[in-house]
Amino acid sequence: MGIIMMKVYICPNCGWLRAVSRRKDVECFKCGEKQMELTKMTYEKYAFLNEKERQDYSESWMYIHKKGKV
Repeated sequence: MGIIMMKVYICPNCGWLRAVSRRKDVECFKCGEKQMELTKMTYEKYAFLNEKERQDYSESWMYIHKKGKV
């Protein structure tokens, strides 16, 4: 059996994080956004983050990626 590569996606609309395997079309179950974006975070790092750290990552990602979109 092969290794399953988990990937971490973030919703560009609400910042919700989701880990999935073998998918490219990833929908946000929190706000309904049809396509979440792949993050650069590894699943291993994501798995060891606590809820506060995940929230901080999400807020930072949203700030950086929405900075030029107003």
